[in-house]
Amino acid sequence: MSLALWRRVVAEGTGTGLLVTVVVGSGIAAAQLPPGDTGLQLLENSFATALGLAVLILMLGPVSGAHFNPVVSVVDWWLGRRTGAGLSLRDLSAYVAAQVVGAIAGAVLADVMFGLSAVSWSTTHRSAGHLWIGETVATAGLILLIFALVRSGRGAVVPVAVGAYIGAAYWFTSSTSFANPAVTVGRAFSDTFAGIAPGSVPGFVFFQVIGAVVGAGLVVVLYPELGDSAEESAVPDLELHRE
Repeated sequence: MSLALWRRVVAEGTGTGLLVTVVVGSGIAAAQLPPGDTGLQLLENSFATALGLAVLILMLGPVSGAHFNPVVSVVDWWLGRRTGAGLSLRDLSAYVAAQVVGAIAGAVLADVMFGLSAVSWSTTHRSAGHLWIGETVATAGLILLIFALVRSGRGAVVPVAVGAYIGAAYWFTSSTSFANPAVTVGRAFSDTFAGIAPGSVPGFVFFQVIGAVVGAGLVVVLYPELGDSAEESAVPDLELHRE
């Protein structure tokens, strides 16, 4: 693995980890501040997540493209196969591994920061058909948003647009929009407001993959001309990515 790829992998692991820390940590804080008001707790959690995600994309996008999400990386690889603009299979494997490890570390960090056990398996069960539909919709919309912006030359607005979308999707999807397999795994490690029971993880991940397929299909239909990869979503010049 080259030094350039190492740098990108560290950025992906760090970014995904901090994203989960924001999600879990803000959920813990929200649950502690206004006891019993679930709507206000969700508002606080979604607001912090939307802002935190936008900041993380701006901060780490110039290094790795700020995927922070295995399905984004997979779609980037798939859409870029014909031109070589996306991730290679080797890079994809490294990105996904870093994202999952980072997500777990981020949940542990959030737990420890708030004086909880480093690992406390979530007991919040999220296994129901309407929730799986929500995850499919949330993930499809996220994929369509990112790659539509990149293919239409509007990659500079991705940080704000993605943050806004996820913040909104907390409310318009039944599942509160996990839309990210790595984040889903990480959230299983914290029995707090944002947690998901380990037994519910496979269902969420499966329908996130379905959503990614739907989103990628819509990208191809609506934006058939080949555009840049998702690595170019945050800044115009990312030559440091190339080996």
